[in-house]
Amino acid sequence: MSPAEAPVPEAAPAPEAQASGALSVEGALAALRAEADPERADGMAAYHKVARPYLGVPTPVLNDLTRDWRAGLTLDQRLALASSLWDSNIHEARVAAAKLLTQARIRPDDAPVWWLICSWVPQFDAWAIADHACMAGQRRIMADLSRLDEVEAWTTHEHLWTKRAALVMTLGLTKANHPSEAERAARHRVLGWAADYVTDERWFIQKAVAWWLRDLSKHDAPAVTAFLADHGDAMRPFARKEAGKYL
Repeated sequence: MSPAEAPVPEAAPAPEAQASGALSVEGALAALRAEADPERADGMAAYHKVARPYLGVPTPVLNDLTRDWRAGLTLDQRLALASSLWDSNIHEARVAAAKLLTQARIRPDDAPVWWLICSWVPQFDAWAIADHACMAGQRRIMADLSRLDEVEAWTTHEHLWTKRAALVMTLGLTKANHPSEAERAARHRVLGWAADYVTDERWFIQKAVAWWLRDLSKHDAPAVTAFLADHGDAMRPFARKEAGKYL
């Protein structure tokens, strides 16, 4: 049996959503399965190399579905649906779960959204799902920089994907040409984490450092130049080259 044909666990219904007549997890999964492409699913399974069910649903279709779902659900309903979709362990369902929570402004932006995203981090096992979940987390960090206190604990974690998430989930800090004082301090803080990462030779860690520096170089080239002068010799050659791509 191929990974794409692995049995699909039965996901628990989302009680809040069902109680109000909103989209249930069964309805969401049925919508995903309706867009399935078995040949594409086999290719995805071979590419991602993680044994879980794959449906072969293209990302643009996931974007359209989750956009419509977000528009028709309350925040509590989105949380319930996202949690159940994630628990299904289907590749596209996990991506959809992250997309349901990827939004710059969420009102109220309180603990449940952030903590649901954080609860997924220890379960990361492949880059694509991890990156989609980190995109949701980026928005929540930029909305409340105090969340970096939680993220900092990930920087010394033995789990590769948790450690990597600390940089990928903070990429929002690289984007501003004119950061606020708080954002500037947060940026400096994450550069400190990156400096500690350069001696970790694992490809995904080196790639994450390079990604952070490359994006920052578009907006703060002197900071990246200084970082590479201080720490570049400890980086793997491909990562140093990628980090300095736009310098």
